[in-house]
Amino acid sequence: MTFPFLTPLNTTQLRSAGIPEPWAFGVADKVRFGELDALGHVNNVAYMSWFEVVRIHYFRDYGLSDYKSAGRPRLVLANANVTYKAEMHLGQEYIVAARTAQFGNTSFTMGYAVYGDTLHATGSAVIVQLNQDGTKRALSKALKEKMAHLDGATPR
Repeated sequence: MTFPFLTPLNTTQLRSAGIPEPWAFGVADKVRFGELDALGHVNNVAYMSWFEVVRIHYFRDYGLSDYKSAGRPRLVLANANVTYKAEMHLGQEYIVAARTAQFGNTSFTMGYAVYGDTLHATGSAVIVQLNQDGTKRALSKALKEKMAHLDGATPR
């Protein structure tokens, strides 16, 4: 791969790297020494960190939060999981793809996939949107339409 690390990739870049539809958003990076475990492969917790990195880029690009503006919604991780498919090792380059698969009134479910020389892991997370006071905040119609158009997301 010859993509810039930690920079959102467009659909053309994803397809050229072999990332299949419906993935339309991703970030490239490489395995670092601090992400390894005693067996010399990527520690299971690193995948959750990678999902968080791509999620923050996704939130910014999709206009969910810039993490600066007053009155911005609070985005809370309500549930997360990962399924491991194949080991990864030091220096290995990869792309973490992300998309919204489903949305409800105040929450949405994201899917993740880690691709390198093969599919290494998949995951999902439920994100709840809250007001600053902790009450649930409805997803806008425009955001739902954007998720449906770009990611193929469907209502729950």
